[in-house]
Amino acid sequence: MQTKLDQQFSQTHKGNRAENILRSCVHCGFCLATCPTYQLTGSELDSPRGRIYLIKSLLEQNKVSQKSLQHLDNCLSCRACETTCPSGVEFAELVDIGRELVEYKRPIWQKIIRHSVRSLLTTPSLFNIIAPLFCQSTIKSDAIETDAKNGRVLLLTGCVQPALSPNTNHATKNVLSKLGYAVTETPQQQCCGAINQHTSAQDAALVQVKQNIDEWEKLLALGIQTIISTASGCGVMVKDYPKLFASNDSYHQKAVAVATKTKDIAEFLLEQDLSALSPQKTKISYHAPCSLQHGQKLPNLVESLLEKLGYDLSPVVDSHLCCGSAGTYSLFQPEMAKQLRTNKLSNLNESQAELIVTSNIGCQMHLAKGTATPVKHWIELFDT
Repeated sequence: MQTKLDQQFSQTHKGNRAENILRSCVHCGFCLATCPTYQLTGSELDSPRGRIYLIKSLLEQNKVSQKSLQHLDNCLSCRACETTCPSGVEFAELVDIGRELVEYKRPIWQKIIRHSVRSLLTTPSLFNIIAPLFCQSTIKSDAIETDAKNGRVLLLTGCVQPALSPNTNHATKNVLSKLGYAVTETPQQQCCGAINQHTSAQDAALVQVKQNIDEWEKLLALGIQTIISTASGCGVMVKDYPKLFASNDSYHQKAVAVATKTKDIAEFLLEQDLSALSPQKTKISYHAPCSLQHGQKLPNLVESLLEKLGYDLSPVVDSHLCCGSAGTYSLFQPEMAKQLRTNKLSNLNESQAELIVTSNIGCQMHLAKGTATPVKHWIELFDT
């Protein structure tokens, strides 16, 4: 794709990245078949290719409208298009850049609401007051002590997961303890930056990212072997840290060091001897989050682990499509999010499973609102 970006902007890190991404698109349209919003609306402007044209027009300083902002807001940033794209277009990064530049078109009332939601979700002292109303799990087992014979790991606690699904982190620590690992947890207020990054508050996200890199780099130097994420949305954000910095930025290599040490909990467990685990034998249906299969490029990861441990998983129709959660998307785009959830739950419940399991707190909360079938993080199956 030919571009005529403003020269001053194109010389910045974001401008350079945007131009390279735009130029990699060859207009083939393969992305349309896997885009959830295009499947719902049938509108080219609600497809990756359509949004690329909108962002290109914006970056070439053409006039944009609030309708353009709405089409960008409709995007889930699920990255299914990236999995399909034969040219390797890094669409999610481009959308973040486009959204930030068109943010000035947003009505003031929307800005206030979005700022309030970001602040609430990333401030534990506020969020933990209302979280009990939506809590999805309780801790029922005792904490397991470990001799740490196999080393030490850092567990990304998350900013909402400790309050909404406390048994996820508890079960993870118990599983890791059984396998001989000592666990250090990040504090709840140490957000990965994803909430700000994907709601056009990139400057605030960058502050969080730099703080995290500084803290985690110290812990890695003190002997932490692996940074483990149980929320795939947080995991993909951390693995994408290097993209936020130019190659000559002092934080770039630090970000690379942190990202290469970060693994999803399933990714980590597949490398371990799991004979010490006795999973709960329940008929389950697994929902693969977009942030794991498309963002982290780890398709069939959890499915392989569960099958290795004796679970017989029925195939889920359209498993590559988003459930509609997409971080804060379900809060800001509820109508489309509900349509996607209805479709997803219909397919997940087809096997008449006793339990739906997933790998991301956002998906877990969103799906649970639409079904009577319990929804949990799959790691809870192993804390028995």
